[in-house]
Amino acid sequence: MGQTIPKGVPQAVQHDWRPVRVSNPDGRGPYVILCDHASNHVPAPFGTLGLQPGDLQRHIAWDPGALGVSQVMSQQLDAPLVESCVSRLIIDCNRPLDAPDLVPSLSEATTIPANVGLDEAAKQQRIALSHRPYHAAIEKLAQERPGKGLPDPIYVAVHSYTPVYRGLERPWHIGIIHDDDDRVAAPLIAGLQALNQFNVGINEPYSPADRVYYTLERHASAFGLPAVMIEIRNDLITTPKEEMAWAEKLSSLLKDIIQNPLSGKAGLSKRETANRN
Repeated sequence: MGQTIPKGVPQAVQHDWRPVRVSNPDGRGPYVILCDHASNHVPAPFGTLGLQPGDLQRHIAWDPGALGVSQVMSQQLDAPLVESCVSRLIIDCNRPLDAPDLVPSLSEATTIPANVGLDEAAKQQRIALSHRPYHAAIEKLAQERPGKGLPDPIYVAVHSYTPVYRGLERPWHIGIIHDDDDRVAAPLIAGLQALNQFNVGINEPYSPADRVYYTLERHASAFGLPAVMIEIRNDLITTPKEEMAWAEKLSSLLKDIIQNPLSGKAGLSKRETANRN
C-alpha cells in the first residue's frame, strides 16, 4: 500500500514514517493475519524514549518472533498480513483508547521516562501517529474484500510472550486466546493438543479479561466474525527456522479448520446472516 501521512504527525517524523504495512492484500485465503506488536521501531524524533538502546530489543518494546511467524503464515495461507510498524512503547495498537497502558509509562518493571506524565495533546499525537492508521488499514482491507470476490475475514492475531514474567515461569509453549466465540479457537486447541508436543494454554498467559483482545474485539467480535489470538512463547521462536516451524504447524491446523464448516457459540457472522436474508 502507498505511504499515507496521518494528520497530526510531526514534520520531523514524516520523512521516514510508515505507520502500517499491508502485505499480500489480495490474498485469496479466508484468513487475515494481524501483527499488533510486529516492530520495535521508534521514530527518530523520540530518541530511545529515555531507555538504553538494548531495552528496545526486549519484549517490552515488541513481540520478538511474531512478525517472522506471521510472514510465513501469510505465505502458507495466502492471507493478507497487517503489521504495525512502530514500537508499542510509542503507543500500543492492541489497547482501547481509554486503557491506562495505551502509552505505557511502566512496562513490566521498566519505567519508560519519555512516557511519564504525557499530556493529552501528546497522547492524541501518538494516536494519530500509529494507532489510528493501523486500525484504518484493517478496516479498509475488510471493506475491500467483497468487491474482490473474497469471503469475510477470519482474523488471526499473532503475538509472542516471555517465558518468565515478574519472576513467574510460564509453562505453556503456546497460548490460544479467545472470547465467547470459539469457532476457530476450539478446533485449533484440539489440533495442537492432538500433536502431543505442546503445553497449550487456553486463555493463558492472557485472556480477553486482561484487555489484550482489543484489536479482535474491534474488527471481529463487533461484526460477529470468527477470530483467534495466538501467543507463542518467545524463547521458542528466536531463529527463522523456529519461526517457520511454528508457522507451518499453525498454518496446517488452520487449513484443516477451513475444510470443515466453522460452527460454535457465535453461529453465523452478522454479515453472513445479512447476506442470507
